[in-house]
Amino acid sequence: MMNKRTLKKSINTICDQLFANAVALSLYGSNRNQENDEALIESILKMREDYVSRISHPEPGMKKQEFYKDLREKFISRAQELADQLSA
Repeated sequence: MMNKRTLKKSINTICDQLFANAVALSLYGSNRNQENDEALIESILKMREDYVSRISHPEPGMKKQEFYKDLREKFISRAQELADQLSA
């Protein structure tokens, strides 16, 4: 199991990469909708804030290993969803 610090670093790194790609695409992409790009950037920032804050406050009544495994799986699926939106 990863420790909290490593998990936070991983989440921050992935979100930073998604954010950089979204900003670059919005600035240099042709025929882009500015409102959609801004909404995508905002959702990346909210996702980062949400998942990093959830690491420090596990849900009561749930085993820690289960909680962090579920958190990682949900984060990966959400990050993949946002990456797919960037490529579309």
